[in-house]
Amino acid sequence: MSTSIAARLNRLPPTRMHRHATIIAGIGTFFDLFDIFLAGVLGAVLTQQFSLDRLSLPAALSSAFIGMFIGAIVLGRFADRFGRRTAFLVNLGIYSAFTLAGAFSTNATMLIVTRFLAGIGIGAELTLVDAYLSELLPARLRGRYTAWAYTLGFLGIPAAGLLGRVLVPLQPLGIDGWRWLFVIGSLGAVIVWFVRRRLPESPRWLESVGRTAEAEAIVARMEQEVGEMVRLKPDTTANEVRLKPDTTETRPSLSTVISGPYRSRMIMLGVFHVFQTIGYYGFGTLVPLVLASKGYSIVTSLTFTTLTFIGYPVGSALSLPIIERVDRKWLIAGSAFLMSVLGIGMGYSSSPVAIVVLGFLYMAVSNVFSNGLHIFQVEIFPTAVRATAAGACYGLSRLSSAAMPFVLLPVLNRWGAGAMFVVVATALWIVILDVAIFAPRTTGRSLEDVNA
Repeated sequence: MSTSIAARLNRLPPTRMHRHATIIAGIGTFFDLFDIFLAGVLGAVLTQQFSLDRLSLPAALSSAFIGMFIGAIVLGRFADRFGRRTAFLVNLGIYSAFTLAGAFSTNATMLIVTRFLAGIGIGAELTLVDAYLSELLPARLRGRYTAWAYTLGFLGIPAAGLLGRVLVPLQPLGIDGWRWLFVIGSLGAVIVWFVRRRLPESPRWLESVGRTAEAEAIVARMEQEVGEMVRLKPDTTANEVRLKPDTTETRPSLSTVISGPYRSRMIMLGVFHVFQTIGYYGFGTLVPLVLASKGYSIVTSLTFTTLTFIGYPVGSALSLPIIERVDRKWLIAGSAFLMSVLGIGMGYSSSPVAIVVLGFLYMAVSNVFSNGLHIFQVEIFPTAVRATAAGACYGLSRLSSAAMPFVLLPVLNRWGAGAMFVVVATALWIVILDVAIFAPRTTGRSLEDVNA
């Protein structure tokens, strides 16, 4: 009996193709995260640039997230129909074009529209990375290599803070510094677009749509890389040699998972994403405004932001030794608890040292949390609908992010940073209960076993 594509992938040791795909995927997440956290970096600046009031500021901050909600759903379905690699190229193309257009915004309306359209392009980036790497990597490497990709990607967050700190006060070539941030994001995405053209398609996806010969050719090339270095043995964990590919007989659609056996997982993950974004992005994207509410100037708040944002790649790197040792659901729940404690501590702090230290620790822990959720959310759905299902649920996090400024900013303005972080902590506790009670185990298990 022939060995399945999944079994052949799972028995591979780390190859050059694994490392190459992980690095390229990580560079792509760099620009997604860079773009998301531009909202926080630019929030206080754009209030002055376009004289935004308390109604138009939340709209400016939310417009990209609304676009991301649409993009996560639409491009997620696109990826299940036309392939992960093709979707990678489409989403970066859209993002690059409209981010560049946003650099030339002449008023708040143009900025909101271009941010919305750029958001559509980048909205599915992270779920595409998650789905692609989960399908390419062996089960025992899936968590660690994905965490490496995000460690590289999270460098985009301190980069956004540092570039904001350096460029915002300046006018290089007579052009406002904040506009250069958009240009940098756009041109960087163009470079990644050309690099991504060299990525192979996901063998699991090819097999799920009947393109078995292409899938076998890619896997054979990976096996050839190994050569005589390692003698490949059949991977019989979960009886994968005899297991059918985790595919479905229907075309990818939301109805496939909403009305099917994965409905409970969709509900669990949907609730998770509605509330996790308040804890994760609620701090990161609004921290300059939180600092401004404590009386710090824009330049000082951007300095503090840059220091705390260093916690993102550091936290992601800290997840590497534990990502395959602790089951994903408990890693997510435990880190969410620590985030709730650290966030409230920072909200009520007045000392600059305490603010930076607690902010740094919050960022670090939140990226152990983030790596766990990004790996987990694509493990619990079959290949044929993986990007559609994960994209739809993740899209809810973008919609929640869009609503977040309308909820958190009024609390911040009326009751202060401490009260705002109590709201954030409450959302995190809902996440903890949701995951602890309803999430399945996934760490170390093959995708086919998780979805059997």
